[in-house]
Amino acid sequence: ALPYGISTPAMFVYLFGIMGPVYFATNDPMLAYRSGLGAAFVGGLVEMSGALVGPWLQRVTPQAGLLGTLAGVAIVWIAVIPSAIVLANPIIGLPSLLVVLLGLVGHYRFPFRLPAGLVAIGLGICLGFLTGDSTLRFDEPALHVPLPVLGDLWIGLRLVVGRPEILAVVIPIAVYNFIETMGNVESAKAAGDPYDVRKCQLVDGFGTCLGAVFGSPFPTTVYLGQPAYKRMGGGTGYVILTGFFFVGASVTGLFGVLQHLIPAAAIAPLLVFVGIVMTHYAFQATPATHGVAVAFALVPHVADLLKKQLDGTLFEVLQGPSSPALLSRLAENQGVYLQSYGLLSRGAIITGLLWGSIVACLVDRNLRKAMAFGLF
Repeated sequence: ALPYGISTPAMFVYLFGIMGPVYFATNDPMLAYRSGLGAAFVGGLVEMSGALVGPWLQRVTPQAGLLGTLAGVAIVWIAVIPSAIVLANPIIGLPSLLVVLLGLVGHYRFPFRLPAGLVAIGLGICLGFLTGDSTLRFDEPALHVPLPVLGDLWIGLRLVVGRPEILAVVIPIAVYNFIETMGNVESAKAAGDPYDVRKCQLVDGFGTCLGAVFGSPFPTTVYLGQPAYKRMGGGTGYVILTGFFFVGASVTGLFGVLQHLIPAAAIAPLLVFVGIVMTHYAFQATPATHGVAVAFALVPHVADLLKKQLDGTLFEVLQGPSSPALLSRLAENQGVYLQSYGLLSRGAIITGLLWGSIVACLVDRNLRKAMAFGLF
């Protein structure tokens, strides 16, 4: 079954492109939150509209473009960043990574047929108690009954509709979301599991709207990782149980207990595996001649990582934005082209899709189709 949840890239756009500016302009945290609710609801409607064009886009877009840009997300954000988390705490991270590789890559069976992921997390928790990274704390659980926030949502909708600059952020990120869903459905198809892209996009948008009704200011999407789920043996039952677990943990406050119990370095190896498998599938599922197109699609995502990491580092050091003079010195003396990384990384998922599609069309000597993708 397809994994599903909050879109992480879109979450950051909502935080820093919608709610952040509203907060800094008004100094009103509740208004900023309500603007997120309104933006999420409108974005959900745009996502559902993707069902009208999604099947057509899936037909005309080369597989190398769709899978290549997803491989970029996978290798950069799901493999590289968690790998750094593993090495930041190697006493926990490396043994857990070894277990994941033994079970999911080497296909070794563990006692009592325990899943490799569960063994890796259990080992990480045991090591965490030895290092002090794991603690048992039961001071946070409480009953949190989900209730609709229609009043807050209505205020947010009025704000969003009356602010064109917010709509200018919401609509492109919603389009990005339904394209991401389309790509992830294509990834599942490459792994042997075809899904109706129209239904997926409708459910995707409906989930975002429903989340906004109950207080979530972030859009949802079909996730990367279906091939990895399949390889780990996770089917429909696994996804249903995961849903019940998330609902139960949210209502009871169990997430606070788990956050203190499970070290991040114990979870990170599973994400590394998912990222690597997704990248592997992108090259495996496309024709061998389209490998260069998949590789091209990775480039904007690498630039996206460099841009975000360097921006954050410089902001922490300078306690403010970087000056043009500093950016020029970095380019001349260190070979750090921060402004160019910014140009490469804008809309990385869509840019990667277009780059991969253009190169795939050139490989196939279909110049008209390559020019059509180039116009975007």
